[in-house]
Amino acid sequence: MESPLSLDFDRLEVGAGFRSQGRTITETDLVSFAALTGDRHPLHTDAEWAAASEFGSRIAHGSMVLSYCVGMVPFDPEWVLALRGFERVAFKRPVRIGDTVHVEGAVDALREVDGLTGLVVFDWRVVNQRGDAVVLAKARVVWRREAEAAVVAVAGQEVFL
Repeated sequence: MESPLSLDFDRLEVGAGFRSQGRTITETDLVSFAALTGDRHPLHTDAEWAAASEFGSRIAHGSMVLSYCVGMVPFDPEWVLALRGFERVAFKRPVRIGDTVHVEGAVDALREVDGLTGLVVFDWRVVNQRGDAVVLAKARVVWRREAEAAVVAVAGQEVFL
């Protein structure tokens, strides 16, 4: 079965699914993300503090895991114009140093925006190596339509997605 991530908008079908490759979360990931974002909460950066917490050890920033997932999903740049946003995100379980996560996704909804593009809503389930869902999200992605099927836009027309 062909991955929905390699199809133009007009060939996508609700329910079509994919699975990304995995990525193991490292201590370097946590340290780098904390430095990049300024989020130095001790749950992510202080091993002793985190050991005394209800989590028992340092855990990954939820926003870091979600950001990595955006990169792990193999969107085809021929079809994908932009990540529009997330309708909702739920961080269900902690992701620890050494955990390996991957994304299981499916097309949830399709909406034609104009003759050139459509909006695809994906259900994402981020799963660890034990099969536990650690993040649930709905991702909204702007998708190109096949050139032959697209209506030529009127010169100067602005399209707001």
